[in-house]
Amino acid sequence: MSIQYGWSGLFSVKGLVAQSPDRLSSDSGNGLRPPASESDVSQLEDRLGTGLPPSYRQFLLFANGWGDEELGYPLLPAANVGWLRDLEPGAVEAWSSPQGAEPWSVPDELYFVYGAEQDCINLRGEYVPDTLLVGYGDDGEYLLNPHVKTSDGEWEAWFLAPWLPGADRHRSFWDLMKTQ
Repeated sequence: MSIQYGWSGLFSVKGLVAQSPDRLSSDSGNGLRPPASESDVSQLEDRLGTGLPPSYRQFLLFANGWGDEELGYPLLPAANVGWLRDLEPGAVEAWSSPQGAEPWSVPDELYFVYGAEQDCINLRGEYVPDTLLVGYGDDGEYLLNPHVKTSDGEWEAWFLAPWLPGADRHRSFWDLMKTQ
């Protein structure tokens, strides 16, 4: 049995409500998009060559993004999601270990710390090219890291921004969105 995430409760607390299916953008530009169809999500998984983590998949079936085309998407519609290396190669170059160089060596006891005790400088640069870009915000990117998965299939979720010395990392997309 899969975990059910309370997306409607989370976003109503933030003052955001899902738009009606016949209205694709809100007047304020900050509304949730109408849900993606199961077909839309399956097409994204086919295009990526992998299944999505459960909390992110359920989010897309709740709202196919957040924001609007003119003001930007804090969370991208399924059709615009892709690997960071394809969509933002400059970010990959800036945050990855240089080619031929030793990867940044961050021991597990420092890397797998989440919450207030986490030091965001403990980023594994070798993971950056393989992250999935799912949105933008506050001059940074929302990313999902398929290299770190929980037993229930969640991928580690990051917020990576040039004003951070690394990535603000969370155990899942759900955990990341609860902090936004």
